[in-house]
Amino acid sequence: MMRKVLTFIMAGGKGERLFPLTRDRVKPAVPFGGIYRIIDFTLSNCINSGLRRIFVLTQYKSASLQRHIRLGWNILPSELGQFIELLPAQQRVGESWYMGTADAIYQNLYTIEEENPQEVLILAGDHIYKMNYYQMIEYHRQVNADVTVGIVELDKTKALHLGMIEVDDKFRLISFKEKPNAEELGKINKEKP
Repeated sequence: MMRKVLTFIMAGGKGERLFPLTRDRVKPAVPFGGIYRIIDFTLSNCINSGLRRIFVLTQYKSASLQRHIRLGWNILPSELGQFIELLPAQQRVGESWYMGTADAIYQNLYTIEEENPQEVLILAGDHIYKMNYYQMIEYHRQVNADVTVGIVELDKTKALHLGMIEVDDKFRLISFKEKPNAEELGKINKEKP
């Protein structure tokens, strides 16, 4: 069933908060634990979840990331339709480069049409975590969702650096705010305990 999933890993952001580590490379290519890179967590999660059709969307200072993936992740048999492929920004729908996650996917709709997946999984390539994506995809299928968002429950004070969502009693997304400022967070804290 995982053969029907097409995965996009977003690996094109500047990673300004990690400067100077990102002076010469994109954030997913920053070394972690010796020979590893941050993107290795996401790629390992994919492989361990049975995902074998993976596009890594690149843009900003991607040479070291491209080299790392070419040398370290050339492990899937292409004759079985499995791949980890780099997909650089190409300005396919206009004159601008990727302008965020949604735009990167929009600019690659032709790839989705060519691959004809049942589901599309969109992941960040700059997070350090362990997750079995299979469980999330199975839940998505069981509830017959149009879109499923993976989240982690944290203290509201962390929202200033991350983002926050609100869900109803059936876990449906009601609202989303990317990195709210202190005033917005204060309003939310007054409205809800």
